[in-house]
Amino acid sequence: MAASARDWSKNDDDGEFQETRPASHAGSWYLGNAARLSSQLDEFMSRVPNKLDGKDLPISGARVIIAPHAGYSYSGSCAAWAYKILDLANVKRVFLLGPSHTFYLKGCALSTFGKYSTPFGDLAVDGEAVDELMKTQKFSPIPVEYDIQEHCLEMHLPYLWKRLEQTLGSDSSRFPPIVPVLVGDLSADGEKAIGALLAPYLADHKNAFIISSDFCHWGKNYRYRPQLYKGLVRDQDAQWASLKIQPDFKNKADGSEPKDAEVPIHEVIKALDDLVMDSIKTGDHSDYYSILKGTKNTVCGRHPIGVVLAALEEMGGDQSGESKGKFQFVQYQRSNLVEKQSDFSVSYVSAYAVL
Repeated sequence: MAASARDWSKNDDDGEFQETRPASHAGSWYLGNAARLSSQLDEFMSRVPNKLDGKDLPISGARVIIAPHAGYSYSGSCAAWAYKILDLANVKRVFLLGPSHTFYLKGCALSTFGKYSTPFGDLAVDGEAVDELMKTQKFSPIPVEYDIQEHCLEMHLPYLWKRLEQTLGSDSSRFPPIVPVLVGDLSADGEKAIGALLAPYLADHKNAFIISSDFCHWGKNYRYRPQLYKGLVRDQDAQWASLKIQPDFKNKADGSEPKDAEVPIHEVIKALDDLVMDSIKTGDHSDYYSILKGTKNTVCGRHPIGVVLAALEEMGGDQSGESKGKFQFVQYQRSNLVEKQSDFSVSYVSAYAVL
């Protein structure tokens, strides 16, 4: 049956949507065979230590993660870190927030599907939560064809299924439903407004949040190629304009400035990503937004991250402990170590926050 958008006024008797979104990227971006995919995910997670900083994994209360959404051959091993940390023991609902790659989205949008298919089985969409959010009039429906084409949420579902299975057992009827959200182009105030709406959900210990984002996209195709040139980081694709916020490449021993040739492009990429990660770790939404504006770093999930940072700030009074509610980064990878202008690279991170 052809997929169609949900009629918001017509649910079935159980209040559920009627249609199932197909696993449109299975067999291309990741393995479509369930047994082989399960083995691959197990292998990725086996490379992650069972303890981090003396804490057993999953880390208790770590119900918010940032993880990448590229093909598993590129970012699967990086994503394993966030998912092995993710605590799903008491979770009754999982929000998935990602950017729109298939259409321009101003604001935020919610899926019209009742289920999302994976090679392992179907994950139900929480129709009640979707309806609650739609009633705020701050969300629109994701057009069906773009929902199917979009990869950023789908790429997380096999990992989510695997971790739910490890936590709750093989009976998928016990798995919590998901709330798929695309976060589009938003101003700083727009991110704060959506963050305020989501803060009560984030504060509820029965909800988990998965933020889907890759980091710096460097290359001609991405129209972003900063490198150290004449002593400053400048972007070739912006007529060699210097970035408003500059990484510090000074020699720590004597404070001397390096020559351009002494700083390879991949180290510039890392420095720009470090600036963004450091701003996220502060928990300061304004600082984060300013860093992105000043570096123009091509973090594709910048708005989903910004919304959750704003929600965490909104919850600020409810957080106890210096590190509680603050993101910790546990993995950083690049698809390629760029040396020349014809190269390209995408960066990947895994991070978590304990609430």
